[in-house]
Amino acid sequence: MHILRRPRVDDAAAIHELVAAHDTDVIGSPDMTLDDIADELAEPGFDLDRDGWLAHDETGRLTGWAWACRVGDSDLVNIEVITRPGLPGLDDLRQELWRTVTARARELGAERGHDGVTLDIGIYRADQDKQSYAKEQGFEPGTSFHRMRADHTAPVEAPAPPPGLTLHTGEDEETRRAAHEVHQIGFAEHFGFISVDYDHWYERRQAMSVTDWSQLTLARIDGEPAGVLIGNNQFVPDEDCGYVATLAVHPRFRGRGLGRFLLRHAFAADAARGRKGTILHVDSNNTTPALGLYESAGMRRVLAIDVWRRRL
Repeated sequence: MHILRRPRVDDAAAIHELVAAHDTDVIGSPDMTLDDIADELAEPGFDLDRDGWLAHDETGRLTGWAWACRVGDSDLVNIEVITRPGLPGLDDLRQELWRTVTARARELGAERGHDGVTLDIGIYRADQDKQSYAKEQGFEPGTSFHRMRADHTAPVEAPAPPPGLTLHTGEDEETRRAAHEVHQIGFAEHFGFISVDYDHWYERRQAMSVTDWSQLTLARIDGEPAGVLIGNNQFVPDEDCGYVATLAVHPRFRGRGLGRFLLRHAFAADAARGRKGTILHVDSNNTTPALGLYESAGMRRVLAIDVWRRRL
């Protein structure tokens, strides 16, 4: 028997223990920190009283964690369902949680005036059981993200800047607004990307404990916003690595080596901070040849996460 209840902020430690147990069972080690879980619970637009569920067995042990989170005002809803590995009665609990998040996703779409809703769930490539279950629920493969890593065992030389380049960090609003615009235009055709206004973009990043606006680098070419790299501290606690959360180049400035420059700039900055490496995620079906860029810059693939999608 399992009892469902709503999550609270002070459930973060218990949720983290469950997620760590699941990740260790699938990929051999935890893949989220306690701060990552706390950030999930504080995500702007995520309603603890409507969008999340915790499952407990009769002893009070946490056995499941599930959520549905809207993406802006679009019809896209990201979902997650995690159950404790080796759990007796797993099928019943898993079915209940998947039904619950699916029903909530329908509500989130309807609340925003959409006739249907698109569900996305990210599943580790190694988690064949969860991928098979998603397929049974009507999900189909959407795309794959590869976690890439470059190791820094020595100082990294800063790259030579392209002609007309100036760099600006994100401590001031003018720079952040220009960076937001480049991000929105640069990612417009990417899988699952939903355009959002500046206020939503800023609020979401400001709410994340890993955000460091000094790690936002806006590149201008002859004064025009041309590219942006947004780094943060997501992988510092567990990997002692910098993280490139966003790398975007405005279409008008592609083909000039700006993306490679910004990537090498991040490597040099992370090495100067004493980080062991730099990590990023790349869509293998990217509309630009980003995977090849990262591999040619010396990054290697360390993990694959597949996004499964269902249209209701």
